[in-house]
Amino acid sequence: MTGLWIALGFFGQALFGLRIVVQWAASERAKRYTVPPSFWYISVPAGAILLVYAVWRRDPVFIFNEAVCLAIFIRNIIMLKRQAYGK
Repeated sequence: MTGLWIALGFFGQALFGLRIVVQWAASERAKRYTVPPSFWYISVPAGAILLVYAVWRRDPVFIFNEAVCLAIFIRNIIMLKRQAYGK
């Protein structure tokens, strides 16, 4: 069972790293620094997976970090949606 949890942790970390690749590719295409909405949409599941993994590890520092970051990621998506709908 431990192997599955470690695999989940690695998957979450890989997903988290993917968001940087997405941001870099978008900036290269735009020829300027940019953060595409997909960056935040990838951040949420990655952060959630890492939070679950941190809880399994019972690591309070890791849990705190992932919980705060996840809240920020979700807030950024809410702001993106409000901006898109003019609210």
